[in-house]
Amino acid sequence: MGWWQVNADTLAGSRFVVSPLAEATASLKTLERGTAAYPAERAWLDAHLPAYRDRLADDPVTGLLIKAAFGSSWNATFLTPTPAGDGADAFAGDGGRAFAGELARVRRTPPETVHADLAEALGGPLPAVLDRPDLAERAADLLEWVWTRAVLPDWTRRRGVIEADVLARTARLGQDGWAAALDGMRPGMRWLGGGRLQITAHDHPPRELSGARLLFVPVTPRQSWLAWDAAHRSAVVYPCSGPLAEAGRTPVPEALGTLLGPGRAAVLTLLDAPKSTTQLVALTGQGLGSVGRHLKVLRDGNLVQRRRAGRSVLYYRTLAGEVLVTAQRHG
Repeated sequence: MGWWQVNADTLAGSRFVVSPLAEATASLKTLERGTAAYPAERAWLDAHLPAYRDRLADDPVTGLLIKAAFGSSWNATFLTPTPAGDGADAFAGDGGRAFAGELARVRRTPPETVHADLAEALGGPLPAVLDRPDLAERAADLLEWVWTRAVLPDWTRRRGVIEADVLARTARLGQDGWAAALDGMRPGMRWLGGGRLQITAHDHPPRELSGARLLFVPVTPRQSWLAWDAAHRSAVVYPCSGPLAEAGRTPVPEALGTLLGPGRAAVLTLLDAPKSTTQLVALTGQGLGSVGRHLKVLRDGNLVQRRRAGRSVLYYRTLAGEVLVTAQRHG
């Protein structure tokens, strides 16, 4: 069992951070493994996996590099740097600018650091073909390709899912404390008490985080890892909760559609987890104006409320809205 010793000041200063690079890296890991955790991810893989495999077939050195970097139990550290900023650019929607800044850190990693990180991930010496100075550039180029081709076109929706997860977890933190907020964040992670945060079920030496900055970084693919920069910053990258990441359509109870109208009922039904207007537009297929009018009526009827997360506004069902939807589902 691996755990981190975390004091009260570190917990008080911890924060959730949006990292476009982490999202791209998690997507790269999903492409490399070729397996999906839920139907929407399967559809994404079907759309992008053939091009990914063609790219690596044309560049076998980079293909071998990525296989080495994502070792069986550890990632090459240079590929998963701890986020440096507060994620403000990404929350504001400027994922491209935030991604470029993060990617630059990967690209300028010294060759000797890359080689050492890969050897650690592999648990042994590097293949001779990887004894070259351009591996950081190759890894950064591939991450940029994944971001541009497979993540950026969907970044608005992904950012909305991430924001919803942050809002849900901070609400749980305020209501029930850290043990509840960290529950189910990643496999093997739980609050042990006494300032001890179990971060993995695998055996790792304990780490003292007093005085360090602790970051929590949600991503939409079902991937997870840990990152730290010496004693200064530590990060837990974790997958958004299943219902949020799936972001699929929830069946609308027929009686609820009759009562509220099918469009408005669809919006209310989808708010089982907080969502932005952009997400609701994408999920319902309705226009922005229609979704906005539905939300206004639902708010006026005290069935929905809203809350700001970063620079976005997320909508969620009130207790009255929950009761109404539950009654129609089980009526």
